[in-house]
Amino acid sequence: MPSSLVEFGLLCLTSLFTMINPISIAPVFLSLTAELPSEQRRDVARKATATAFVILVFFALTGSVIFKVFGISVHGLKIVGGVLFFIMGYEMVQARLSRTRFDKAEELDAMDAYSQDVALTPLAIPLICGPGAIATVIILMQEQDLTHQVTLFFSIAIVCVVTWVALLFASPIMNRLGESGNKVLMRVMGLIVMVIAVEYFFAGLGPILQKILGITPSL
Repeated sequence: MPSSLVEFGLLCLTSLFTMINPISIAPVFLSLTAELPSEQRRDVARKATATAFVILVFFALTGSVIFKVFGISVHGLKIVGGVLFFIMGYEMVQARLSRTRFDKAEELDAMDAYSQDVALTPLAIPLICGPGAIATVIILMQEQDLTHQVTLFFSIAIVCVVTWVALLFASPIMNRLGESGNKVLMRVMGLIVMVIAVEYFFAGLGPILQKILGITPSL
């Protein structure tokens, strides 16, 4: 039993690290929070990772039930995630994601509102809690005893803490880049995010079209 539990824990950690990839989220966080003071950037990182933890645990506990009740498939989730990613990536390529909001309002309450928004979307969803991460916790949760379920929750917490640390260390890098460097980084990351969006979209659309057309997937 201990060995199988250790193996399950390693499976949870490797799967979640692969799906979330904290290192790849840090540059996007860097671009999204370019105009926020350091204290608010830390607050955004904390809220984003805390929200991601709650969402992943929620879907681990209720995901399969919700999917059955509403007739939702993981493929549909991938399509929606792809659309959100593409919109976000397009705005990043235009280097206007943060600037647009702060040109309209320069007051502190506007900055607070922006930090709240960006912590939830797109950082918590769909960057940290993407379709892959949600699908992973739902699958790992299936037919597990209490000990294995607790191990999964502990693994989610570890990955979220590592993600939070990665986001915190992104802030000092931004100070060295400057405004021009940050805009270049935002455009490059925007292109990468748009490519990820296309991959997500067609990964979800392909199986749905195969089902509609009655095509059997080739092995």
